[in-house]
Amino acid sequence: MGIGSSSFLRLTFSLATIVSMSFFTLPSVSHGIDLSISLEEANTSLAAGRQTMETAETVEDVAAVMKASEKVIRVGADPEVEPCGTHAILRTRKYWLEYFGRREAAESKRQKQEIRMPESKIQEILDMPYLEVEVRLCGDEEFFAEGAEIALQQGNLMARPVDIGPAERGRKNPGEPPTFRSRFTARFAYADFDTQAPGTLAVFFPDGKLINIPADFSIIH
Repeated sequence: MGIGSSSFLRLTFSLATIVSMSFFTLPSVSHGIDLSISLEEANTSLAAGRQTMETAETVEDVAAVMKASEKVIRVGADPEVEPCGTHAILRTRKYWLEYFGRREAAESKRQKQEIRMPESKIQEILDMPYLEVEVRLCGDEEFFAEGAEIALQQGNLMARPVDIGPAERGRKNPGEPPTFRSRFTARFAYADFDTQAPGTLAVFFPDGKLINIPADFSIIH
């Protein structure tokens, strides 16, 4: 069964607002960020996302999916090893396809009928010109990340984001000494960097502090 406009509004959102969400994805083998995904490959990614949501029955199942999803699109510190280690989540076109596959599965369960994304919306994802980068980091006070900026360096190339969102107000972490966790999101144009090569995400703070996050795009799908 196809999906009508009213049903689809409950399934998906405008791609322009996509940067503010948190999502799941499915582990997969990759050899760099793929910018030439065919419609057939897109449907395979959607199906993979649906399968993961269909088999996730409990809160614990969903938590396991979240951990697996971040592992394959994360660069920098492993938060399970370094709870306050700086890292970044790289959301690619394939990531969004898998996410919306999960949304399809969730809506199908809720409505008790098969819900599928229109081909026109799939094409919008395949045409997305930006890589979304969500940086997660810790500091010593509540507003430590305010005014942070980011750039992507690959050899002599320095790419700046096309836009960057404000950092979240820090949330206190348990433990001593007290620390605060924050995050912010930036988007980089795929045309501005090599999607198959290693690079470094450089995070700059107003006080002059610099944090470098190694980012090997050759292992991100």
